Amino acid sequence: MEDRKTIYLCLAHMSEEGYEQKYVKEAFDTNWVVPMGPNVNAFEQNLADFANRCSDGTDLDRKVVCLSAGTAAIHLALVACGVKAGDEVSVQSFTFCASSNPITYLGAKPVFIDSERTTWNMDPELLEKAIIERKMATGQYPKAIIPVALYGMPYDCERIMAVADKYGIPVIEDAAEGMGSRFDGKVLGTFGRFGVLSFNGNKMITTSGGGALICRSKEDADNIMWHATQARDSYPYYQHSEIGFNYRMSNVCAGIGRGQMMVLDSHISHHKHVQDLYRKLLEDVKGVTLHDQPADSRYDSNFWLCAATLDPDVKVKGQENAYKEVVNTAVGGAAGVIKTVDSAVTDCQPNENVEALRVYMLSKKVECRPVWKPMHKQPVYADAVAYVNGVSEDIFKVGFCLPAGPCVTDDDVHYIVECIKEAIC
Repeated sequence: MEDRKTIYLCLAHMSEEGYEQKYVKEAFDTNWVVPMGPNVNAFEQNLADFANRCSDGTDLDRKVVCLSAGTAAIHLALVACGVKAGDEVSVQSFTFCASSNPITYLGAKPVFIDSERTTWNMDPELLEKAIIERKMATGQYPKAIIPVALYGMPYDCERIMAVADKYGIPVIEDAAEGMGSRFDGKVLGTFGRFGVLSFNGNKMITTSGGGALICRSKEDADNIMWHATQARDSYPYYQHSEIGFNYRMSNVCAGIGRGQMMVLDSHISHHKHVQDLYRKLLEDVKGVTLHDQPADSRYDSNFWLCAATLDPDVKVKGQENAYKEVVNTAVGGAAGVIKTVDSAVTDCQPNENVEALRVYMLSKKVECRPVWKPMHKQPVYADAVAYVNGVSEDIFKVGFCLPAGPCVTDDDVHYIVECIKEAIC
């Protein structure tokens, strides 16, 4: 094991041909080292071409605006939907905080919607219940709906869009983890009014940091572009009629993105291959269940991360020591984690055997991370309205993520599964 490098969940993976370096060098050679330029324009077109390509050979006509982060994309989509202070937005609870934090940036209020068990994504029935009850309570429908493609898994686009259309509510698809995932042949992010993409260092492709917004119309794309560049009006001097933001993508970062688009299809294929291999190797591992997409052929996940659950009665080596010590640093290499905590436990946490598995796998140089903690159980949203059915909390207790990125080899997957078997008593 001494010679084995740590196997991370999903590391950035540059093309062997060096496409990224070519476009980045071009940016420097031409002095386009600014948040605009040829790489940004070309990357937007590359993304639009990809998003508009349906599996049946037909094409859509979506527009794409590149931005500084996926979080910025959600923020601007909310602005474009007219979300203001005091408004409510229905958002999936089982996800990362970037799906809901931009709602609070605007002084609006998230209404968290729990998950259905098959995809772990937003439950359409709970969504409609929340819409009806919040209308009765506040006199208004939510200003937007934000479903999330958790770990790349498509949400039930048909049912969620049907609910949204029934009540005339715009949908902002958070496909940050779902780039390249499809539902009924269409790329996620093309169903709603807006679709959010992320190019963080651990996503399907990367620009080191960055994101994009898929827009249904040129009018929306132009509006997003305007707000992303400080909302400057068309005068020969600086005049602003609205609050804008400095959210445009760097031309240097966009150069990385242009190169990454050359390997996007191969990255997606690799993630699916890794999922297939885990499916085969974990089939007979007692107590471990791989999270998989529904048998419904409309679902086509990119399997950005491979997720699984561990039965509560499974014993794992070192389980007796779980949560005995406070974690003093980031788990999984997360940046900026400098705030320490006083207690090793909370009222909502993974089971002791899941935590023990994380620690054991780390000792074997394998990153094995808990699934996202539901947002309605986060202290920062303790007072938020939530429609819950217990699904996300149940999964959080037993769920964990396994490495799946382009740097993960078949040998790595075999090693990871053997380590899981060793960990189970």
